[in-house]
Amino acid sequence: MGLYDRNYIQHNAQESAYEQTKVNESSMGVFIKQTYQLFAASLLAASAGSYVGIGMAKTISSWYLGLVILEFIFLFGLFAAKKKAGLNMILLFGFTFISGLTLAPLLSHTLGMPGGASIVANAFILTTVAFGGLSVFAMNTTRDFSAMGKMLFITLIVIVVAGIINIFFHSPILQLAIASVSSILFSAFILYDTQNIIKGAYETPIEGAIALYLDFLNLFISLLQILGIFGSRDE
Repeated sequence: MGLYDRNYIQHNAQESAYEQTKVNESSMGVFIKQTYQLFAASLLAASAGSYVGIGMAKTISSWYLGLVILEFIFLFGLFAAKKKAGLNMILLFGFTFISGLTLAPLLSHTLGMPGGASIVANAFILTTVAFGGLSVFAMNTTRDFSAMGKMLFITLIVIVVAGIINIFFHSPILQLAIASVSSILFSAFILYDTQNIIKGAYETPIEGAIALYLDFLNLFISLLQILGIFGSRDE
């Protein structure tokens, strides 16, 4: 009877562990679904911001620094209020809408070039294809990209510093180098952030969504700059 009891207890324990695993997998599936839904909604909000901003690109350029500061206020507020239902959505879409506004001057400049609409369309298509391909790869590969965080952060700091320096030099060659490295950097960030999402490294779907959004946005900007620079050389 004692042996029977031990087998019975062990069997129940195995069933309980299996059920718990299924619950965890289901919860993670919901988390991932919500993350990508918020990511898609963020892209729509940014697109709306860009659409509105295109018509007043010159005004936005004159207020650019103020909009960037406001953008960061929304971003920091979003992380502070990430668990506050309602407020977190307002801050998320406020941030992404403003980031769309700040993108408008670059879009307006590119669209004003010969073949500008084609350049913007090609940059968006390349970004979408790269994002989708890298996301699928990150979800299915056995390689662990979660250890790249420190290296990616250091590279990001170098890129930011180089960008600030180029504000004073206005060097197309340096800008091309920055954009090229940035495209590689944010492609790596897509791998890194996607794996962090599926491994449960984020507390809320909003954190994962904003990470993916920033990866997508910065990859798009990098590719847009690269194609724009080559497009201007063809004039």
